Amino acid sequence: MQATSMKEVLLERRHYTPDQSVLWNKLSSEQKFSTNSLNQFGYDLAFVRNSANGNTAILLCNGNPATITDEGEINMSPQITVR
Repeated sequence: MQATSMKEVLLERRHYTPDQSVLWNKLSSEQKFSTNSLNQFGYDLAFVRNSANGNTAILLCNGNPATITDEGEINMSPQITVR
Protein backbone atom coordinates (compact mmCIF):
# COMPACT_ATOMS: atom_id res chain seq x y z
CA MET A 1 0.00 0.00 0.00
CA GLN A 2 2.91 2.34 0.74
CA ALA A 3 4.35 1.93 -2.76
CA THR A 4 1.01 2.75 -4.35
CA SER A 5 0.62 5.99 -2.42
CA MET A 6 4.22 7.05 -3.25
CA LYS A 7 3.51 6.45 -6.95
CA GLU A 8 0.37 8.58 -6.70
CA VAL A 9 2.36 11.40 -5.08
CA LEU A 10 4.94 11.34 -7.89
CA LEU A 11 2.22 11.39 -10.56
CA GLU A 12 0.51 14.31 -8.84
CA ARG A 13 3.77 16.31 -8.89
CA ARG A 14 3.83 16.11 -12.69
CA HIS A 15 0.47 17.86 -12.90
CA TYR A 16 1.31 20.52 -10.32
CA THR A 17 2.16 23.95 -11.73
CA PRO A 18 3.91 26.10 -9.14
CA ASP A 19 3.34 29.83 -8.91
CA GLN A 20 5.73 31.71 -11.22
CA SER A 21 6.98 33.83 -8.32
CA VAL A 22 8.07 30.67 -6.47
CA LEU A 23 10.04 29.52 -9.52
CA TRP A 24 11.46 33.00 -10.10
CA ASN A 25 12.84 33.11 -6.55
CA LYS A 26 14.81 29.89 -7.18
CA LEU A 27 16.76 31.47 -10.06
CA SER A 28 20.17 33.12 -9.88
CA SER A 29 20.43 36.69 -11.12
CA GLU A 30 22.13 35.42 -14.29
CA GLN A 31 19.26 32.98 -14.90
CA LYS A 32 16.71 35.75 -14.38
CA PHE A 33 18.42 37.89 -17.02
CA SER A 34 18.51 34.99 -19.51
CA THR A 35 14.90 34.04 -18.72
CA ASN A 36 13.78 37.58 -19.53
CA SER A 37 15.59 37.31 -22.87
CA LEU A 38 13.80 34.06 -23.75
CA ASN A 39 10.41 35.42 -22.59
CA GLN A 40 10.61 37.85 -25.52
CA PHE A 41 10.55 34.86 -27.88
CA GLY A 42 7.57 33.16 -26.21
CA TYR A 43 9.36 30.91 -23.72
CA ASP A 44 7.83 30.46 -20.28
CA LEU A 45 9.57 29.23 -17.15
CA ALA A 46 8.20 25.70 -16.56
CA PHE A 47 10.26 24.40 -13.64
CA VAL A 48 13.66 24.44 -11.95
CA ARG A 49 15.75 21.28 -11.52
CA ASN A 50 18.10 21.05 -8.55
CA SER A 51 21.21 18.89 -8.81
CA ALA A 52 24.71 18.65 -7.39
CA ASN A 53 25.83 20.89 -10.27
CA GLY A 54 23.38 23.66 -9.32
CA ASN A 55 19.94 24.73 -10.50
CA THR A 56 18.87 24.40 -14.12
CA ALA A 57 15.91 26.44 -15.32
CA ILE A 58 13.70 24.71 -17.88
CA LEU A 59 11.63 26.91 -20.19
CA LEU A 60 9.09 25.82 -22.80
CA CYS A 61 7.76 27.37 -25.99
CA ASN A 62 5.21 25.33 -27.97
CA GLY A 63 6.56 22.15 -26.35
CA ASN A 64 10.17 22.98 -27.24
CA PRO A 65 12.48 23.11 -24.19
CA ALA A 66 15.35 25.45 -23.47
CA THR A 67 17.63 25.28 -20.43
CA ILE A 68 19.53 27.92 -18.51
CA THR A 69 22.46 27.07 -16.23
CA ASP A 70 23.27 28.83 -12.94
CA GLU A 71 25.69 31.02 -14.90
CA GLY A 72 22.94 32.11 -17.30
CA GLU A 73 24.08 30.04 -20.29
CA ILE A 74 21.16 29.27 -22.59
CA ASN A 75 20.85 25.96 -24.44
CA MET A 76 18.11 26.09 -27.07
CA SER A 77 18.61 22.41 -28.05
CA PRO A 78 18.99 20.53 -24.78
CA GLN A 79 19.06 16.74 -24.85
CA ILE A 80 16.15 16.39 -22.41
CA THR A 81 12.64 15.00 -22.58
CA VAL A 82 9.90 16.93 -20.81
CA ARG A 83 6.91 14.76 -19.91
